[in-house]
Amino acid sequence: MPLSIGAIIIGDEILSGRRADKHLPKVIELLSERGMQLTWARYLGDDRQRLTDALRDAFASADVVFSFGGIGATPDDHTRQCAAAALGQALVLHPEAKLLIEERMRDMAAEKGEVFQPDAPDNVHRLNMGVFPSGAQIIPNPYNKIPGFSCVSPGGGAVHFVPGFPVMAWPMVAWVLDTQYRDHAASGQWAERSLVVFGAIEASLTPLMEDIEARFPGIKIFSLPSVDHPEYGRHIELGVKGEPQGVDQAFAHLRQALEAWGAPLGPELVR
Repeated sequence: MPLSIGAIIIGDEILSGRRADKHLPKVIELLSERGMQLTWARYLGDDRQRLTDALRDAFASADVVFSFGGIGATPDDHTRQCAAAALGQALVLHPEAKLLIEERMRDMAAEKGEVFQPDAPDNVHRLNMGVFPSGAQIIPNPYNKIPGFSCVSPGGGAVHFVPGFPVMAWPMVAWVLDTQYRDHAASGQWAERSLVVFGAIEASLTPLMEDIEARFPGIKIFSLPSVDHPEYGRHIELGVKGEPQGVDQAFAHLRQALEAWGAPLGPELVR
């Protein structure tokens, strides 16, 4: 069965409009490149209770979830603490994360021509970025070595926590997909085929849509109406999506049925 994959995107700055989210389109792109598809997404502010509840739901599911943001060590970063609360686990300093953070601090000191002082207050505070729920596994960060982390609940829900910075988060998500879900990428091919239908309304197309889903199990049909498209004007993009062979069969039936109905058709669209 295809993986059910979710995304949680965290930050008051996104909900207030101070920052525009770039993670959602990128995670869709990364999944698509591997024959996978995003199932759901949630936006959350920096509210501990809401975030804990959302993570508890994620862990209770069998979904694979990517969580973006809030894993730093400033007062507005709550994700690590909420993950621990959702799992009922203690927060502990991950030994490998500690070594990586110290390596990063040592590099920073060398760049400034300074001697690394592990007991300096700032450096001790930075170690909080390696404090994860007990049992977490690290996600390597190729940008600055400060890792993210993954947690799996007893029920099978897996949440992978990465920073909010795209330059760090996106390679980390790609690493998780390529190391932990490669087998699913190999077997999880996904296709979409659709075409433009002029002069129809969704209500009149509904019986055909229902018939196609009944005839072709595992295939989903979609209808995207538009009233002011710059090229096609008022139309409906009607299509099917799912496993490629099933999509081809369902699309052939869809086109045949529309032609028999006498619907004026525009171009085919393939994704």
